[in-house]
Amino acid sequence: MKCLRIYASPDGESHFGEVDIPVTMAPLFPNEAPFGLSVHYSASRIRFVHVPAGVREAGWHTPPGRVLAVWLDGIVEFETSDGEMRQVSAGGFVLVEDTHGKGHVSRHPVDGQSLILITLPDGFDKAS
Repeated sequence: MKCLRIYASPDGESHFGEVDIPVTMAPLFPNEAPFGLSVHYSASRIRFVHVPAGVREAGWHTPPGRVLAVWLDGIVEFETSDGEMRQVSAGGFVLVEDTHGKGHVSRHPVDGQSLILITLPDGFDKAS
């Protein structure tokens, strides 16, 4: 399973990357078809967020810590300081870890948007 990543290089510029989340086919429910399951990962906090209608852009910003953002509705557009732009649709998720440097811009639908922010400890790429 692939996860879009926003990160900062040592010079403070933000970029897109990709994280591979390994999954194994295994039963999740008794007597049902197997699902692709990852290992368990730790999370320290979960926050539900609603971007109000009319808030179209969050200018250059960095997250307060490493978060996995899960978009519940609409389409969000991200721009990194290297000039690249990507869109994420409802149901998509992004590992946001540009916690220093220039940060990124996010653009939201005019009618608002809902998401979940999952605060991650260091080592998201390491299973618990």
